[in-house]
Amino acid sequence: MQPTPPNTPPNSLVWRIVHFPPVLLAIGIAFIIGAMTISGLVGRSFRQSGNDWLSVLLAIIVAAIFIAFYCAFARLVERRQNVPEFALPGWARELGSGLLVGLLLFSLVVGTIAAFGGYRVIGTHAATVLLPSLAIAITSGVTEEIALRGFFFRIIESWLGSWIALVLSAALFGALHLSNPNATFLAGFAITLEAGIMLAALYMLTRRLWAAIGLHAAWNFAQGGIYGIAVSGFKQDGLLVPRITGSDLLTGGSFGAEASLPAVILCTAFGIALLVVAHRRGRFVAPFWMRPKPDQSAALQE
Repeated sequence: MQPTPPNTPPNSLVWRIVHFPPVLLAIGIAFIIGAMTISGLVGRSFRQSGNDWLSVLLAIIVAAIFIAFYCAFARLVERRQNVPEFALPGWARELGSGLLVGLLLFSLVVGTIAAFGGYRVIGTHAATVLLPSLAIAITSGVTEEIALRGFFFRIIESWLGSWIALVLSAALFGALHLSNPNATFLAGFAITLEAGIMLAALYMLTRRLWAAIGLHAAWNFAQGGIYGIAVSGFKQDGLLVPRITGSDLLTGGSFGAEASLPAVILCTAFGIALLVVAHRRGRFVAPFWMRPKPDQSAALQE
């Protein structure tokens, strides 16, 4: 398939420079920083309250700010009239499907770990512990998908093609997690394989961000909020109080189940399956040097 390019005015050197992918990506990073800055300013008043419901409201506001900045970038910088990544028709179905898949997929990971004796429920917490995890899941699901898949993957893909964008975005996603508590090289590599491939493949298949956001958010919420497992190294209290025993290879250790072998196998397999479906549906983008020129495309269509 052909990428959705920026709307570059003909004979405009300035816009040609702005729309050169590395420059476009640099501007995109500036928009992300802007969204983070505004979100931080808004969040100061909320964090002083200590109310878990307000933390969920703050997460929704932060999500709205990031979506607004992304749409502003698409319209003002890329000069695109439409932003299909956040188109509203069908958004609830795609978001809901992503949420369901994320919940089921992580439940399957935990079930596999439990089957080998690595996870056992020894108690429960009050349902109110779900609220902080929900807030974190909303924030991470929206902000990370916009940054990694909406900006980085999409712009690199439009330039260097799907395969290179997939490798680079997955590697970047894994590397960004190396600064988390209890992170190891193997944990970062696991994130690269399972989440980096899976989430990029889901975006490629849908060409929208709703499903990827849903899967990402549900994965984090299930891991910390329901099963009480550390999320990318950050300890969270969940609805279930677990006893986690066994090797780090089985459980993921203190980083969380994302670094476990069951997660790597199951989620990487799911990601590869998504890639196969995307390829069969013609959703892969060729690098710029392998695409026909506009006049050649027109001739082929005739």
